[in-house]
Amino acid sequence: MITTTNRRPRGLVALAGAGIVALALTACTADPAENGTGGEATGGTITAAEVNELTSLNDAESSSNLDINGKVAYLTSSQFVYLDEALEFVPNETFGTVELVSEDPLVVTYTINEGQVWSDGTQISADDLLLNWAVQSGYYNDATVDPESGEVTGGNSYFNYAGDTSGLGLSEYPEISDDNLSMTLTYTEPYADWQLVGTGLIGRPMHVIAEEAGVTIEEVREAFESTPRGNPDAPAEENATIRAVADFWNTGYIMSEFPSNENLLVSSGAFILSAWEPTQSITLERNPEYAGGLEPSYDSIVIRFIGDANAQVTALQNGEVDIIKPQASADTISSLEAIADATVLQGDEFNYDHIDLSFSGVFADQNVREAFLKTIPRQQILDAIVTPVNPEAAVLDSQIFVPTVGEAYDTSVANNGSDAYAEVDIEGARELLAGATPTVNILYNSENPNRVDAFEAIAASASEAGFIVEAQGTPEWGSLLGSGTYDASIFGWVSSGVGVAGVPQIFSTNGGGNYSGYSNPEVDALAQELQTTIDPDAQIEIQQEIDALLFADAYGLPLFQGPGVTAHSSAVEGITQYPGQTGVFWNFWEWNVVG
Repeated sequence: MITTTNRRPRGLVALAGAGIVALALTACTADPAENGTGGEATGGTITAAEVNELTSLNDAESSSNLDINGKVAYLTSSQFVYLDEALEFVPNETFGTVELVSEDPLVVTYTINEGQVWSDGTQISADDLLLNWAVQSGYYNDATVDPESGEVTGGNSYFNYAGDTSGLGLSEYPEISDDNLSMTLTYTEPYADWQLVGTGLIGRPMHVIAEEAGVTIEEVREAFESTPRGNPDAPAEENATIRAVADFWNTGYIMSEFPSNENLLVSSGAFILSAWEPTQSITLERNPEYAGGLEPSYDSIVIRFIGDANAQVTALQNGEVDIIKPQASADTISSLEAIADATVLQGDEFNYDHIDLSFSGVFADQNVREAFLKTIPRQQILDAIVTPVNPEAAVLDSQIFVPTVGEAYDTSVANNGSDAYAEVDIEGARELLAGATPTVNILYNSENPNRVDAFEAIAASASEAGFIVEAQGTPEWGSLLGSGTYDASIFGWVSSGVGVAGVPQIFSTNGGGNYSGYSNPEVDALAQELQTTIDPDAQIEIQQEIDALLFADAYGLPLFQGPGVTAHSSAVEGITQYPGQTGVFWNFWEWNVVG
């Protein structure tokens, strides 16, 4: 899922692929234990800085799909598979197994090993897998949605899942083993990202959610099994048990301080949230019940919330934090390189900044959309933000691919129509407006210097064509995405680097990350085809078709692929510059405290 940066778009988990890397239907045979996972026992605490504060312990929910929430979920959840540095799947067979039973039809079995337990001692079971499946498949949804307002006009919509449900929705109702440790999925069509379903973090326990919803696990099982697949043409009567479970799943984990309800803290992963000083930091302690194969050598992680890059650098220099991953800039990198005790790592990220237009209000008119996009000074924005860090960087000209994928990006750019916005064209914008002076309200993160700079450049340029630009800069921008309170938004998506589910997640009419109200039946059909296409070359071709349609519809404009920098002190080792959603925490089990 794709995840929004400085929060978290989910592609698969929040969000997967967005076409950055094509997923091949291959099986992995390596075990983490054979790859040297886990450092030597050292004890101690490691402190890392993050830009944003935790807002929820359920990052899979649409309004909570932020990068910091996803990182905490990663630390507090078990998983069948993780990605190595080469973006290859590595099975975690200490926790459980994923078996490809059949390719035609596609049948996959997920089995949790006996003895893998939640932090409250409860066995992790197929009940938890079944809940994940119910959420991610959209199996019970039969709602009709107004494409302009996004409001449900009929039927039922249960779980507010941040990702796209069309792929996993191809599966039939799961078969649960007699010992309640295995779940088998049979698909009616091939599913390109079937491997990623297994990597969906086992983060929200069925037994806790059932209790908090006021129902029993047995009642949930019965409700799931007896309720038919949703059909918008013939919506079923709302199931009260599923509604209660979904309502808690949607809202119960949203928080702004350490919860008094210990049920909310139950973890399946290596760590468990143990303390929270609002606006300052959270602490995660080792989960004493964890035996999932990715055990850390140290005792706790403190995540400090430091939004300003200079303040992060100062905190590292003063020994207040051990690891930082600030927003990259020439000044930041220069300051880091001046710290004698710091190791500085750089590289391109799996994220990109973009401006999206809302397909309602002022931008319901295609001419107004095209006129506005003609005013966006993308080269100016790139030169101000990225070029000082990476002189070789170029303006991003695809909504789906990034330059580092090579030929797929180049071919798409040559044919997608992005050249219509290669340069600022104020006169062309004025001609399309024909004397009109539309007011445009732009949403962005007022605490992110890059987004502030981009907004100011866009506002100044658009005003030359006659647009009246209003600022909706706020630290709460993430909670407003899809709210209908703005006309355009500037933010970033961050990908896991694999899979194709990010495309329907963002661009399908009912995609969990479609905050623009964008709807094109041809794109919907292609996105559905993409989910059932296994061949990587064919996946690329479909995504290139979608890319061209997005530019033809004046969806918005990509701005640039983000550069990345990570720095750490000599007090810790094993830290990497990882470009994906999990950031510095990608290999947390390989970290060590030195000395």
